[in-house]
Amino acid sequence: MSQFSVLYVEDDPNDAVFMRYVWKKIGVTALLQIVPDGEEAIRLLSGEGPYANRAGHPMPSLVFLDLKMPKVTGLDVLRWIRSQPTLVHLPVIVFSSSNSPSDINSAHALRIDAYLVKPGRLDEWVAMVETIADRWLRSEEG
Repeated sequence: MSQFSVLYVEDDPNDAVFMRYVWKKIGVTALLQIVPDGEEAIRLLSGEGPYANRAGHPMPSLVFLDLKMPKVTGLDVLRWIRSQPTLVHLPVIVFSSSNSPSDINSAHALRIDAYLVKPGRLDEWVAMVETIADRWLRSEEG
């Protein structure tokens, strides 16, 4: 059986550090793969380049997606995911600092599974990731 994996697409290195810290702190055992932009996310999901090795970069079972990123935006990644027959049902949680109704509506129109606004404090990160883990990860980790 393949390892449960989560892809976190995040261009802010501080948010990536927070997520790794919280992931470890609350004891999530799923593999957390972090890429810095939408272009790398598409490469990983496509299994291109260094991501062709699925032993080292397994296909994620869940995606956390930031919206505001360089190169390829989160909404563009989401459009691409929903256009791929093998990924159309991949759960995607938007994890963004934007609480703009326009961003929220655009993401929901592309069939996201949840839209979460990034918290500002570490204890709020812990609470949010723990809620995500309870809902999306712990049943998969076995």
